[in-house]
Amino acid sequence: MTIAAARKIAPSFAALGDPVRLGIVLKLGKAGPLPTITLQDGTGVTRQAVSKHLRLLQDAGLVSSEREGRDRLWRIDGARVAELGQMLDRLSAQWDARIERLRGFVEG
Repeated sequence: MTIAAARKIAPSFAALGDPVRLGIVLKLGKAGPLPTITLQDGTGVTRQAVSKHLRLLQDAGLVSSEREGRDRLWRIDGARVAELGQMLDRLSAQWDARIERLRGFVEG
């Protein structure tokens, strides 16, 4: 991965580093799209705080919304989440290969 690619994707990982935001993304992945008020349930934070978290997730490209009456309906950006998953898979494969090389060195 290039530095330019890392700069592009880093804000998404940073956004997921907060437990409230990660919980929102998990909830949207399981039951979305959902309105803001439903996403607030179980977070322990105010609706205003959830709205701020959602805007940060939106800025990171992880969620999008549309107006539904007086609320917003939020949905996960599946392509962006898949992109993050693919990056983690590549990193995992690199580490697995390193571990295998180390195992071969130690056992050989």
